[in-house]
Amino acid sequence: MLIAIALSLDAFGVALSIGLNCEVKTINKVFFILSFGFFQFFLSFLGAYIGYIFTSFASVPNIIGGMIISIVGVMMIKEGFGDKDQCILLKKRMYLILGVSVSIDALVVGFITLNTIKNISHLLNSTLIIGVTTLVLTSVAFILSKFLNKIQFVSKYADFIGGAILIIFGLKMILF
Repeated sequence: MLIAIALSLDAFGVALSIGLNCEVKTINKVFFILSFGFFQFFLSFLGAYIGYIFTSFASVPNIIGGMIISIVGVMMIKEGFGDKDQCILLKKRMYLILGVSVSIDALVVGFITLNTIKNISHLLNSTLIIGVTTLVLTSVAFILSKFLNKIQFVSKYADFIGGAILIIFGLKMILF
């Protein structure tokens, strides 16, 4: 359960920053919640099957995921300065891009930790716990962001705050 919570914290932070954007509707939040939960489950399951093959490259997926999340953060900040054509977060590909980006560490955990589970039902149970925990914590982040949006300063600068949070999470994934 601790691994599930630890893996979910990146998704929580990203969901919080997405939720601060007033243009993101409930249906978008539901798709992000499902995307984050599914990819946490799927990539940890996949990582467990692949095993130790790429353990010497374990930091590479975090660097790639961190770079992607940081780029999305920069794009959000840029969007805060520009015209409001269409929010980048409302583009359908963002569900996949961010879902995979916040879940790459789950693939690494699968490589290193979960590959020792021999019984498929135990593995499925462990990875489902990771996915459901992410689903729940991401939902909590969106609920929390709803209350934070009521603070005028936060709602006025949501793109900047959300972008900064994404950049910080991206750098954290790259550096730590």
